[in-house]
Order: sequence, then C-alpha cells, then structure tokens
Amino acid sequence: MTSAATYSDEPTRVAQLIGAFLTGQSGSVLGDGQGPHATLTAGADSKDDCAIYDLDGPVTLVVGSDYVRGPKFALYEQGLLTNFDIGYFVVAANLSDIAAMGAAPIGVLSVVRYPNDLDDDAFLDIMAGIHQACADSGTLNVGGDIGNAERIVLSASALGICRTGTALTRRGARPGDYLCVTGPCGSAGSAVAYFPKRGANGWNLPDSLEQDLLAGWRRPRARVAEGRLLSTGGYATACQDTSDGLKATIEQLAAASGVGFDVIEDDVAIHPAVSAVAKLIASDDITLAMSASADFQLAFTVSADKLDACRDAFARNGLTFDVIGRATTPESGVVFIGRDGTRHALPGVAWKHQATDVSGLVAGVTASTTATP
Repeated sequence: MTSAATYSDEPTRVAQLIGAFLTGQSGSVLGDGQGPHATLTAGADSKDDCAIYDLDGPVTLVVGSDYVRGPKFALYEQGLLTNFDIGYFVVAANLSDIAAMGAAPIGVLSVVRYPNDLDDDAFLDIMAGIHQACADSGTLNVGGDIGNAERIVLSASALGICRTGTALTRRGARPGDYLCVTGPCGSAGSAVAYFPKRGANGWNLPDSLEQDLLAGWRRPRARVAEGRLLSTGGYATACQDTSDGLKATIEQLAAASGVGFDVIEDDVAIHPAVSAVAKLIASDDITLAMSASADFQLAFTVSADKLDACRDAFARNGLTFDVIGRATTPESGVVFIGRDGTRHALPGVAWKHQATDVSGLVAGVTASTTATP
C-alpha cells in the first residue's frame, strides 16, 4: 500500500496508477453493429485535453451526465458498498440514460475527486470499478478529470450514438400505446430503507434477499441491449429509465407525451425482496415498488400493432418486458387500477429532489392512496 507522499507530485501518481486502464484506446471502433460506428481517433491514452471521435454518418450523438455521491451515503458507510462498487455505479447510472435514448455507448468521461489521504489501493478500486463497468457495457472511459477534494466525489458523462431520427425520447406516446417496463422496480429504494435499520426491531431478512437488494447498488445494469432493440426496431414510441422510481417515471412520460395512463396493479411485477421490506416498514409491496428508487429499468410505450413484434424481438435476444398498462387521453390522467377494479392515483412517493434522504422518503411511505372520483 502506497501513500500519496511517496510520489514526487500528484499527476505522476495518477498516471502511474491508472495507466494500465487507458492503454490502447486510440483507434478503437465503437458501436454495436446495429447502427453507425465511431472511431476513437484520440482516447485518454493520447493525453490530449479531449477525446476525438470520427463519426460514421448519418449519426446522432447522445450525451448525458449524472452525479453520484461517494462516502456520504448510508450503504457505503455501513461497509455494504466498496470503492469498486461506487465506481461501477457512477458508470451504470450514466449509461442508463444513454440506454433510455436507444443509443449505443461510445465512451464515458469520469470525474473522480478524492482526499489527499486516500491510499493507492482505495483509489485503484474506484478506477477499477469504473473500468469494469465500461468493459461490461462495451465502451471505454475516455477521460474526464481527476483531482483533490475534501472527500470522494464521483460524477460522469456518457456518450452514445444512433442513426439519425431513431433516438428515443419521452415525448412520443399516444393514446392506445401499451406501457411496458423491462423488469421489477423498487429494489434499490428498498435497500436504502432496510439496511440502515437492519438488526433493529427484528429486521433480519434471509441472506439471499439481502444480496438481491444490494445487487442493484453493487452491479447495476444499464439496459443498453433493450434500448438498442427498441430504437433499431422502431418499436418504442417513448422511453425513459426508472432511476427516479416507477411512479415518477410514469408521471414524467405522461407529462412529456401529453397522455394519461391506466396502470394495472396485477400486471406490475414485484421482486420478493421488495415485498419483504414492505412488511417491515408497514407499507404494501406495490406502494414500495413504485416509490423513489434508483433502479435502471426502462419504461417505454409501444403501439398496439408493434407489440407482438417487439416481444418476439426481445425473446430472440434473451430479453423480456412486462406490459403494465396503456396510454389514454390526457383528460383521463394517470390512473392506477387496483385488483378490485377501483381507480386510484398511482401509489407511492415519487422522487422529486426532496430535502429528505431517500431512505427516510421510502420508509415513510404508507399503504394509503387517495381515490379519484
């Protein structure tokens, strides 16, 4: 284990530590064979101020940026997340936005700020997590910024490409379209509600369920393959990731597209771990599943005449999705149809940058919903 003081200066330290992650980038051809490609003419290994891409046309460049906290986070401070995990997470969070646009990722720009006393092993763990998340998604960490701060701070920007005119947005849903989601939601929020109180008041779930709750934080998966299918096949009319929680996502899709939605309770998949946590916090599983949660599923709409073809395309690629509702007129609003046929507002609490931490937000959710006339 080496300290920063061992090196003559900080740039030398950083260059020696992370050089292996950057070797051989320049000249890489990025894309997925389903659309245009990008040649990375100058990557991070070139040591220029910016990465340079030569783009094959016609091509649309998609860029997104997201910030992720470092140690000032309950799961990290409890030792449940490592430096590798938070490095991995910041990449997945950014690539999820690229996936929601239906683009193929071609690079990630990462910002890693850290305190002077962070030792080499801890620093390398962060960089290794960033590198592995990029590798798992078929892309590269092509640069960004590394420097000092009072604590670990992570941020990134992701770049993606798709054929011109095929980028997915939130704005295309129309009445009659089916509302779909690529998998169960709520696990990430449930983890934050559960682990800070684990062991208190008899809160102890089986290890298998605890591992399921942590998986979305340790190795989240951006749904790039799903997004590319929706884009290249022309299936989705609107798309968004669920990183704010399923309730917020549905409401945002409705507002952007100018539609309402009927969401069917029986059709919303719920992970067993979410059900288990819901019992502990005196909520119900559907309320917790739809509440604030940093999941990276895709919620999207598909016209009725393309639904079967979309399902077949997913199946051929070993992927699935659930139909959970249907778009309606904007006057109808966003409605939740319970198992007894009653019509309610969507259950749960949407993430809207509240002052409270997400753990308090989710744990405070009750099972009550307000019925609409």
